[in-house]
This record gives sequence, C-alpha cells and structure tokens, in this order.
Amino acid sequence: QVQLVESGGGLVQPGGSLRLSCAASGFTSDYYAIGWFRQAPGKERAGVSCITSSGGRTYYVDSVKGRFTVSRDNAKYTVYLQMNSLKPEDTAVYYCAAVLRRYTCNVQGEYDYWGQGTQVTVSS
Repeated sequence: QVQLVESGGGLVQPGGSLRLSCAASGFTSDYYAIGWFRQAPGKERAGVSCITSSGGRTYYVDSVKGRFTVSRDNAKYTVYLQMNSLKPEDTAVYYCAAVLRRYTCNVQGEYDYWGQGTQVTVSS
C-alpha cells in the first residue's frame, strides 16, 4: 500500500532553517504529484507548496515564496521542503500528500494519500 512518511521537523529559532523530507513507497506509477500542507493550532489545514511528478514545476503560496523550496529525488522516492528564514507563524504540523497526476499539481487541490505529519515549531 502507499505510504508517505515525513521527517525533519523540530524546534528552530526565528530566522533559522529546517528541511523536511517525505519518503514515498508503494506507488505502482511514477507519475504522482506531491503537495505540502500545514495545520497550525486552531486553524484549518492549508496547502503550502506542490511539485509535479518530474519535479519540473513547483508552486508556492505567497506567504512562503522566496523562503521555502520544494524539490524531489525520484531515484530515492523522496520529496523535500527546504524552509529558510522561518517565522513564528510557520509553526504547524506539516504534512506531505500525493495524488496520481503526471503533468500538474495544485497547492490547494485534492490529494489521495497523506503522511502522518511532522511538527515544526519556530520559537525563541
């Protein structure tokens, strides 16, 4: 079965960096887009970024543009979210999610498979 496992969360000071990883397994197709979502306490889960199956296209919400970078290593079945210049408002549980789709992705779209989440806390 499909599994997505996030790692790399933790506590970081404002202005610091973290790199999240999303390890995928169980896909019968190589063509799946990955989205990153986050859910802050008391708020709804919201999309942050996504990357197409080839890694050729990436998308971000305005609040993270220029600070976050999504990438993927298909040889390792792993997607990364590099987060720089972190702010307290980035504090949330971060999830990766997958949808079988070859050429596109949608940051706020529907995804079929979800990881368990990893906590990111930005605080001094």
